[in-house]
Amino acid sequence: MNLELKDIDRIIEMEWEDRTPFDAITFQFNLKEQEVLNLMRRELKPSSFRLWRKRVQGRATKHLKKRTFEEGRFKCSRQRTITNNSISKR
Repeated sequence: MNLELKDIDRIIEMEWEDRTPFDAITFQFNLKEQEVLNLMRRELKPSSFRLWRKRVQGRATKHLKKRTFEEGRFKCSRQRTITNNSISKR
């Protein structure tokens, strides 16, 4: 598959994000998980690939069927809300 450089950059960016599942990349770029793995191996330095692989392996958030939440984004209970470009006080 021939991907543009900007698409390859976006796929790598999505893969480094903890909560972006492989299915999102499959939907957007029509790449299977193994193809993404091969792309990461080819495009990253060997040490970066090993670091990424160690980080991703076994991570439930990278697979939609293993997620414990349905949809939306995780928000820490200590995270402040932002309204009108100012941080609101508790």
